[in-house]
Amino acid sequence: MPFRSVPNQPSDFASAAGLPLVEGQAVFLGRIDYGVAWKLQQLVVEQRQQDRLPDTLLLCEHHDVITVGRRQTGQANVLERRFPIFGIERGGDVTYHGPGQLVGYPIVALRPSPDPARPFGEQDLHGYLRALEDGLLLLLTELGVACDRKPSYTGIWTADQTGKLASLGVAVRRWVTSHGFALNVTTELSRFFAINPCGMQAQIMTSLQQLGTMLDGQPVTLERLIDPCAKAIGQALGRRFVLRSVADSGLAALLDEASAHPEPALSVSD
Repeated sequence: MPFRSVPNQPSDFASAAGLPLVEGQAVFLGRIDYGVAWKLQQLVVEQRQQDRLPDTLLLCEHHDVITVGRRQTGQANVLERRFPIFGIERGGDVTYHGPGQLVGYPIVALRPSPDPARPFGEQDLHGYLRALEDGLLLLLTELGVACDRKPSYTGIWTADQTGKLASLGVAVRRWVTSHGFALNVTTELSRFFAINPCGMQAQIMTSLQQLGTMLDGQPVTLERLIDPCAKAIGQALGRRFVLRSVADSGLAALLDEASAHPEPALSVSD
């Protein structure tokens, strides 16, 4: 199924603020240790704040890991410490990342509006979260997945709201974003039983594989979603994320630095 994006048209998120389309880049990192990816995000955020890099969407998957956000209940929702645990600065509770899960980290500079009547522009974190959800809804709808939001919850759910397909949690520093979303593609769902994901029962988590999702007549895979995901998230954010290699994106030296000095997991006593 071809992806019907409209890359030259700003999204509601950008156009409602009177802002034009932004040219950016998307980079697929493959399967990468969480500590390396977290450190890389910090380095890219610094470069973006200094306008040394364009808006960048990092796409990847991780080895088994648990992350705990700023919500105070996060640690209490870790049921089994069988995977490395990272305490991070994003909003939200506890979640799991692992193989078969497409993780996206948009590192974008949120812009104020040129219109004095709409001074916040993109600098509205609730609006930004809704735009990320819009991008995932666009992607999944194009795949033929019946999906929706769930009132009072962040993330993407099946249309009957019984299964959660994607989780979101973001951070912002000097109006440059980090962290982002995790979409269960072929994720081994039993891994979620190590936690209460976002404070809920693990049974609510589902995946595109479990739903029998197809792409061009074949079962969907993470790798085949890279390009349509970059287009959908870009369209929702008012960006055009052009896929580039690590070498062509200006990230090679930053990735080397992150690999040499990754962020550490919490110790067993933490």
